[in-house]
Amino acid sequence: MSEEIKNIEAMEEESSIDFGKIFQDIKKHKKLYYKVLPIAFVLAAIYALSLPNYYQCTVKLSPELSSSRSSSGLASLASNFGLNLGMGGGGIGTEALFPTIYPELVNSTDFKTSLFPVHVTIEGNKKNGEADRTMTYYDYLENEQKSPWWSTVIAAPFKLLGKLLSSSDTTKVNRIDRFRLTKKQADIVKALNKKVVCDVDKKTMVITIDVTDQNPVICATMADSVKTRLQDFITAYRTSKVRVDLEYNKKICAEAKERYEKARQKYAEFVDANHDIILQTVRQKQTDLENEMQLRYNAYTQVAAQLLAAEAKVQEETPAFTTLQSATVPVLKAGPGRAKMCLVFLFLAFLGTTAYILYKEDDLKPLLGLS
Repeated sequence: MSEEIKNIEAMEEESSIDFGKIFQDIKKHKKLYYKVLPIAFVLAAIYALSLPNYYQCTVKLSPELSSSRSSSGLASLASNFGLNLGMGGGGIGTEALFPTIYPELVNSTDFKTSLFPVHVTIEGNKKNGEADRTMTYYDYLENEQKSPWWSTVIAAPFKLLGKLLSSSDTTKVNRIDRFRLTKKQADIVKALNKKVVCDVDKKTMVITIDVTDQNPVICATMADSVKTRLQDFITAYRTSKVRVDLEYNKKICAEAKERYEKARQKYAEFVDANHDIILQTVRQKQTDLENEMQLRYNAYTQVAAQLLAAEAKVQEETPAFTTLQSATVPVLKAGPGRAKMCLVFLFLAFLGTTAYILYKEDDLKPLLGLS
């Protein structure tokens, strides 16, 4: 029994971690840190300085919800969890485009390609006499984006090979086929998926639009443009049904007015032609024309009232948006965090060097619980 206890104690001594030895081994190779850490810092600085600056602009909107929706306690509670309950009679179920769907709308290809024709302005350096340049957002993303030097070096051979093997892509922004995008247009849409982000708070229904760009002015311009286009789309959707009804009422009202004017003209011509005749048949014809004119007038006034009601309905269904945070040109850059990158590089270099020293001095086995 005593021999077994001694063997167990010997094994525990062998597997115990000697922190003193580890510290001495690290101290013995401290010159290695003096070589590795400066090199890691220089590489981190080169990497961080090669990344272009980018800015971020945030816009917040609060969409109008109808009173019938806001009065439903169960529907309001369900909306906190992103659920859409069909309440009927003007409840949430009647709203196919619920606010939680807005991010999917902004991420759609149709919405992203609608941003291509937006005109943006690159401000020139006034001290050097440079003039401002105005172009479409598509051209700006295609030609004016800065990238790290290594991506340019890596992409250069592939661009040259692509030009030699395939015809040049000359499709312009004003000839976009959303059903079949070109490779260049598809790449720009993918880039926009990262640059334009929409989010909706499920509790407050506040819409947050974040736009990231390398140019602070263009960043704010596109944030405002995305906000406007989203409002226009939501307004067009909310009022689509009542606008169809409005156009139909306009058509019916114009036809009723035309029939009334014809009946009135016919009655006036008959009266002028027979004002001295007192025959009973003439009077009967005049009475019939007058009655017909009155019927046409009553129909016209009824349709005109329906037209006014349709116009009021369009105004009623047009949603209102409260801008909680407007688009402003960012003053400070959002990234990249070069200091954090350098610290991460140094930390990883320190860990790697320490692991190498422990492996070289055979100190990893006790740490890993190996015999």
